[in-house]
Amino acid sequence: MGRYADLAGKVAYITGAARGQGRAHSVKLAEEGADVVVSDICAPVATNGVIPSTPEDLEETVRLVEKTGRRAIARHADVRDLAALESLAADAVTEFGHIDIVVANAGILSWGNAWELTSEAWNELIDINLTGVFHTIKATVPHMINAGNGGSIILTSSAAGLKGQPFTLAYTAAKTGLVGICRGLANELGSYDIRVNSIHPAGVATEMMNVDGLFQMIQQHSHTLAPLFMNTLPHQSMSAESVAGVVAWLASDDSRYITGAQIPVDLGSTNR
Repeated sequence: MGRYADLAGKVAYITGAARGQGRAHSVKLAEEGADVVVSDICAPVATNGVIPSTPEDLEETVRLVEKTGRRAIARHADVRDLAALESLAADAVTEFGHIDIVVANAGILSWGNAWELTSEAWNELIDINLTGVFHTIKATVPHMINAGNGGSIILTSSAAGLKGQPFTLAYTAAKTGLVGICRGLANELGSYDIRVNSIHPAGVATEMMNVDGLFQMIQQHSHTLAPLFMNTLPHQSMSAESVAGVVAWLASDDSRYITGAQIPVDLGSTNR
């Protein structure tokens, strides 16, 4: 497989890497030459109906990375646990010497009418999808600054972070919050030549798409709110690997003059 972006000698720290987008990003960055540091909770979360990732899923990500010839460090870590993320970052620096790329990818989805959302579901999603990104930044950025090599931080937001997506209030709030983190952090880290950008996928064909309850709500509002979920391009969803190509580009020097940007990988769903 030909290289898209030369990441030889780079080290990438990726959360939510057991499967889906996180696995695709890990394998793609390894194919481009990076060693990877991967983590995932590998366990259920209380209020989310998506089938959880497993330790075997994370082991498979490591196997696929090592198949490319690159090295991997893997840990079971919850992004709500700052100490776990800091420990993993310290291990990465001990093993590899530096961290150059951070992909803050871990996240969950919940759905339902906003006024029926429980406080437990709200808090859990915000803690993982928004505070978890803050923890990832807090664990890795000091090492990037100390290394003095610059770098690239990529936040996995969503098309929901760029529009008023219904039926997913906590998710939409968190993914919109990542835009603020991206833009503010990009300004703070610019003098260190560390870039920060967010990606905004629409539907990606992963386990998170297996959400019958959400699709049923969309169908019930076919003449009113359902068009907010429509794509311009003639595809219902995209592969995780197609998003990984954008991540590899943002991680590479080919995008070295881009920071604080929101990159829609959304089948045209926010082009309204």
